[in-house]
Amino acid sequence: MSALADAEVRLRVERPEPGLLVLRVSGDWTLDAGMPDADEVVRDIESDPPSRVRFDASGLGRWDTALVAYVYRVVASAVEGGAAVDLSSLPEGVRTLVGIARVVPHAGAARPPEDDALTARVGRVALRAWDTMSDAVAFLGETVIAFAAVLGGRARFRRVDLLHALETTGAGALGIVALINFLIGAVLAFVGAVQLAQFGAEIYVADLVGIGITRELGALMTGIVMCGRTGAAFAAVLGTMTVNEEVDALRTMGLKPVEFLVVPRVLATGLMLPALVAYADLLGVLGGGLVGVSLLGLGAVEFVEQLRSALPLRHVLVGLVKGGAFGIVVALAGCYYGIRCGRSAAAVGEATTRAVVSGIVFVVVVDAAFTVALHVAGL
Repeated sequence: MSALADAEVRLRVERPEPGLLVLRVSGDWTLDAGMPDADEVVRDIESDPPSRVRFDASGLGRWDTALVAYVYRVVASAVEGGAAVDLSSLPEGVRTLVGIARVVPHAGAARPPEDDALTARVGRVALRAWDTMSDAVAFLGETVIAFAAVLGGRARFRRVDLLHALETTGAGALGIVALINFLIGAVLAFVGAVQLAQFGAEIYVADLVGIGITRELGALMTGIVMCGRTGAAFAAVLGTMTVNEEVDALRTMGLKPVEFLVVPRVLATGLMLPALVAYADLLGVLGGGLVGVSLLGLGAVEFVEQLRSALPLRHVLVGLVKGGAFGIVVALAGCYYGIRCGRSAAAVGEATTRAVVSGIVFVVVVDAAFTVALHVAGL
């Protein structure tokens, strides 16, 4: 048995039985009061390694990080020597802080080298993909539950956020959508005219432009443009909120981030994309008609009549439905990567890039799925 004591801090080191080391702490363990030197206990452990180390804090008074540092030093030495450590007598705060300190590696500590074998690399990629997929499914489930709350009138989000999202995803995107789709319609008409002119069938440029724009390209190009514009904006805004801990603050206040932040954006984008697609169809057909009239010598009335006879309403409706689906996909991709953003400025840029790339990929995948399903359905 040994004793280390002063007026404010007392520590007794006992070995009541073979293999057991008991450290009895009493009094105040604060930085102002001072504390015993941990090296003496560490040397005792190293010279005669125990199988068990137990702290007895029944007489402990006030404490601060001085006690945490001391316990951490002793625990590290005991664990290194293979001893089991019992901290149950210590205050919960001490146990928690010591546990955190044990988990966090030292600054500059070398990481263990990763296995560079092909199977290990493939396994790591597969595990990361599985984790991402599981997290995405969980996020989608949270969004569905939030929309159920909207339908039940129980959702909590600011209506002004919905109006702002409607403005930014709708009126704010008119210029870029008009430019892209007008040029797409003009290019489509020009490419088609080059081939159709060989057969004297220039009039069918109206069929090509009308069906191609309204059924496929209008919705597809608008969806891709919105990925780079709206999806990236959602990811950047929500990512910045995550970095600034605003999302955590919402959780602290009892608000659900998915319900408060994601629902207005998904709802606004899903509602505005069909309107943008209709606008894109008009501009795309106008671009094609301009090429037909100016380069092919078609009359404006002739082009409109051919377009009206070749373009049934179902093609337009298919494009509008696709637009709504694309809007939901774009908003979900942007919000997901924004909410799941890391805690640094670099993470915001990475989240924005992933949102754009994933949004474009999913837009194309959804478009392909629509094409196959509509073909099977005979539409």
